[in-house]
Amino acid sequence: MNILFFLKPKSDLAFIYDYHTLRQALEIMEHHRYTCVPILNKEGNYVGSITEGDLLWAVKKLKFLNLKDAENISVMKIERKNDYQCVDVDCKMEDLIGRAMEQNFVPVVDDQEHFIGIITRRDIIKFCFDKIKEYESNDH
Repeated sequence: MNILFFLKPKSDLAFIYDYHTLRQALEIMEHHRYTCVPILNKEGNYVGSITEGDLLWAVKKLKFLNLKDAENISVMKIERKNDYQCVDVDCKMEDLIGRAMEQNFVPVVDDQEHFIGIITRRDIIKFCFDKIKEYESNDH
């Protein structure tokens, strides 16, 4: 099966750029209500991901609660616990599922390393659930 069947395209997603500030990251995540977003560079390559927890720990470590101060901190200066590992468009379904077991979404890149979207764990589980139900209804 082609993994692109599951793809949520970049145009439908929230993400941040590596030149964004802590404040911009906070505002983007708050607006979209995401707990984790991909980080891209100017060329559109995936460079990592940042979570609410990463932002919370940065605010604590930097000892500020003023959003004005957050305008001076690059998102790339924030320590990230884990960067979600990406896959390319030609990866095998087994590899995709393996990554999805460890992270909420799997970033997908094209053959030029450009970020093209994500595949969510939820969509993979839903697909598997539907297949099981289909199998069970055909079996009985």
